[in-house]
Amino acid sequence: MKKITIIAALSCIYTVPLHAAGLDRSGQSILAFLQPNNYFEAGISVLDASLSGTMNDNFNKGGLSSAANMHTGDIANSYYSPSAALKFQLTDHFSLGFLYDHPFGADAGYPIKEFQAYTEGTEKSESEVVSQNLSTIVGYQPNENWNFYAGPALQTVKGKSRLRGAGYSWSRYDLDAPETTGVGWLAGAAYMVPDIALKASITYRSEINHDMDMTESLNILHPVYGRIDLGTSTEKSNISTPQSINVDLQTGIMKDTVAFANIRWVDWSEFKISPKMLYQFTEQSTGAGVHLAAYYDDQISANIGIGRKLNEKLSGTFSVGWDSGAGDLVSTLGPSKGYWNVGLGAQFSPAKNYFISGGVKYFWLGDAKAQSGFDFGTEKYDAVYQDNHAVGYGLKIGYRF
Repeated sequence: MKKITIIAALSCIYTVPLHAAGLDRSGQSILAFLQPNNYFEAGISVLDASLSGTMNDNFNKGGLSSAANMHTGDIANSYYSPSAALKFQLTDHFSLGFLYDHPFGADAGYPIKEFQAYTEGTEKSESEVVSQNLSTIVGYQPNENWNFYAGPALQTVKGKSRLRGAGYSWSRYDLDAPETTGVGWLAGAAYMVPDIALKASITYRSEINHDMDMTESLNILHPVYGRIDLGTSTEKSNISTPQSINVDLQTGIMKDTVAFANIRWVDWSEFKISPKMLYQFTEQSTGAGVHLAAYYDDQISANIGIGRKLNEKLSGTFSVGWDSGAGDLVSTLGPSKGYWNVGLGAQFSPAKNYFISGGVKYFWLGDAKAQSGFDFGTEKYDAVYQDNHAVGYGLKIGYRF
């Protein structure tokens, strides 16, 4: 039992915020539900990214010779993400848990002065996506080794976007998608061997469908007739946040020391945001409908590390992470192709039943070619993003009762 307590403590401190492929943010960890006995935790994570690039000739759709090699400025806005978990061990064989997080999101803006000069005033392109997820989980433990669990997931999503300038065929496009709710599910199994502090789990989360009332307005710059206002329209559009699989592993490797790993797959290649007005207009005018956001490949990420109990009150972790990205051409919502990172974490336990933990990760963001939705499915791209980085911070409190 002592070894399990050490594992439970260390597993709480190696997860700090992600900057992953697609719109992935939280990583949707299940580890809080696998804590022994009754357990509560609450945390907050912050990501501060520096993400800038250089526009190329494809951006110059409006015939401006100075567009090539123009710098975008830092387009990534810092964000914070709260999370919480509550788990009850109802009997020796049944448990009930609730997990809350912000699994997906984006917050990008293009502030460059040169770009603004070509977009009629000081308006800029910017997009934001916000989601919340509450999972209810029921677990069945036939013995001390196995835990089978499943339950529904309630999810909300909202978003807005303002697209301006040459990178978007000289259009002025606004989108407002008020918050909507969808329901999905998760299921998984965990295997534990207390004597060697082994814990292994695999968790599947379904895609979640959202029928959204999207309000769009579109204004284009015609080469002959000048600017044409195509009006405003509100119609239902469907998006589905992607299905995913998480594999979590941890085991004792020597006294007071554990090794851990997490592998995650997310089905981003099936994800698309296709507002009806934008899609239908571009399909009629060009023969190919435009997606506001889409990805070419699925995401695979991995995080491995070690944790060690330093004394009765203090523990620490070190981790290394990798993310594949979601294709060689990426969305302008998050223009990086995966990452490498290193992380450090520490946990202070003033008493056996509660702790405070924190962590920091440094990310080397992968170089990427960013493509607007107008060019999805082609080899065209608007900008190249290189030598970018991010720093993530996390703080968590936990209580066992």
